Amino acid sequence: MNKRANPPKDSTPEKGERIAKVMARAGLCSRREAERWIEGGRVAVDGNILESPAFTVTSANSIAVDGKVIAGRTETKLWRYHKPPGLLVSNNDPEGRPTIFERLPQYLPRVVTVGRLDMNSEGLLLLTNDGELARFMERPDTGWVRQYRVRVNSRVNEKSLEKLAKGITVSGIRYGSIKASLDRQQGANAWLNMSLTEGKNREIRKVLEHMDMPVSRLIRVTYGPFQLGKMERGQVEETGRRMLKDSVPKDFDLG
Repeated sequence: MNKRANPPKDSTPEKGERIAKVMARAGLCSRREAERWIEGGRVAVDGNILESPAFTVTSANSIAVDGKVIAGRTETKLWRYHKPPGLLVSNNDPEGRPTIFERLPQYLPRVVTVGRLDMNSEGLLLLTNDGELARFMERPDTGWVRQYRVRVNSRVNEKSLEKLAKGITVSGIRYGSIKASLDRQQGANAWLNMSLTEGKNREIRKVLEHMDMPVSRLIRVTYGPFQLGKMERGQVEETGRRMLKDSVPKDFDLG
C-alpha cells in the first residue's frame, strides 16, 4: 500500500461520486475532513494511495482509510441526543477532556454531529451516519431556527434585547438577527428565550457578554423541526424515517 496514485483524468469512471462525498456519506467525516485525509496520504482506492481529492469512485471501488477498508453506504439515519454540559463535541482532545463520543451508546454506528455545542452548553444535538445530511442541515440557507433557553447573571433591560433583531457587531464580527425575549427575572438572574438561524462560534455567549449579561447556563431546545422535548441528559433517540423524509428536499438521497 505504498504505491501512490494520481490517476489521469480519462481513468475516472463516467458515473460515480467524488471520493470526499462518498466518505462523508459513509459517516466517516465531513467533506473537508475527507479532503485533508486524502492530502495527508491516509486514503487509498483499490490499494493505491490518493494524492488528490479530485477523484471519482463507484461501488466497484475499494476505499481504505489508514489501511482499513470502509463499509459501503447504509441507510441514512438521524438521532436526537441530549448533550450534557461538560463534554466536548469532538472526536478527540489533546488536553484529554471528555468528549461526547466517549459517552454515546455502544450500539450507535459511526456518526457525525450536525453543528456543535460548546463544552459548557447542553441540550439538543443531532447525530447522523451521513455527512452529507449533516452538511445540508448546517447550511444557513435552510432557514432552520435554533431555539435556546439561556440563564444570565444580570437584571435584563427588555428594550436592549429587542435591538438584537437588527443584528449586532461584536469585536469586529457581525452577527445576524437574533430574536430574544425575557422569560422571567429571578433576583440577580434571568431566563431568556433566544432564537437564530445562523449560529457562529459561541455566538449567544459572546453577544450577551458584550451586553453585560454573562451566561451561566445555555440549553438548545430546538434545531429546525427537531425538538429536545423531555429527553434526559445523555439520552439518544432515533428520528422516525417519515419525519426525516419530511425534513429534507424530495430529491435528497437518504439511501
